[in-house]
Amino acid sequence: MAELNASAKIWHNGELIPWDDAHIHVCSHVVHYASAVFEGIRCYKTQSGPAVFRLDEHVKRLCRSARIYRMPIEIGAEGLREACLETIQANQLESCYIRPIVFRGYHSLGVDPTTCPVEIYVAVFEFDKYLGEESLQQGVDVMVSSWNRVATNTLPGMAKAAANYMNAALIKMEAAQNGYVEGIALDSRGYVSEGSGENVFIVQDNQIITPPIAASVLPGITRDAVMVLARELGYTVEEADIPREYLYTADEVFFTGTAVEVTPVRSIDKIAVGTGQRGPITAQIQESFFSYVEGRAEDRHVWLTPVYAEDRTVGASPIVSAGA
Repeated sequence: MAELNASAKIWHNGELIPWDDAHIHVCSHVVHYASAVFEGIRCYKTQSGPAVFRLDEHVKRLCRSARIYRMPIEIGAEGLREACLETIQANQLESCYIRPIVFRGYHSLGVDPTTCPVEIYVAVFEFDKYLGEESLQQGVDVMVSSWNRVATNTLPGMAKAAANYMNAALIKMEAAQNGYVEGIALDSRGYVSEGSGENVFIVQDNQIITPPIAASVLPGITRDAVMVLARELGYTVEEADIPREYLYTADEVFFTGTAVEVTPVRSIDKIAVGTGQRGPITAQIQESFFSYVEGRAEDRHVWLTPVYAEDRTVGASPIVSAGA
């Protein structure tokens, strides 16, 4: 992943501040106990201006993550939504990655976080293809990690919480040190869970399968979108437990996620997936996804939120490309 591209302004508790002024105290609760929940959201450049993909769903998930960890968000979902849009506007970006984060700040250092204030920041910055531009066509080489996903009664997998990503970091570092781009983790039962920061899909005999939420899977918003789009293309999509060996016998495997978007997997543990090239179903889903998020297709599900008020018709009045 490329170095972070700093922007001009960051949103903090209702105020836009310079990027370099976004500081927290070293004794903030979050530094010591990872008491934070966050989101990853993309704003895409469309022919009608910048638009955020599934902003409402991301904000709703952030509020639910905060609720699980008893972190009150006084501004609510609507306030978070507007903070994201305001920050993009302030930085005048046509496309970007959006990182709202809610965490426990500076007050005490006991394990109980409830006396510590809840801080909210929203950062936006330019962001390239997470696993490289070439990965979208060529696919990536991955391994099955020796690290399992945490059982859901240990740390809630449905919450997009900072603590969960210590597990993700172990998966990612192990993969990188062994010469792979990414790792796929199994759940505590030994079934396929997800990548370090991606949901996993397999294609077998024209049927698309993805692990259920109960397999310690984050309920991915891109995951959900891909399931909807795949069904619209006429494919059967099933949520089911996936034994490890299915990864080696699948016709196609691909990742989904805000950062990774839709990226094919070309090998797992040095075993080629299918022909070792991007499969036709993955390619078709990619085209459907990018056509949608880039505004080249009708916004039939109202998934695009325009950044600027004068363009707020994107969600209500579909964007249709000239050739559509």
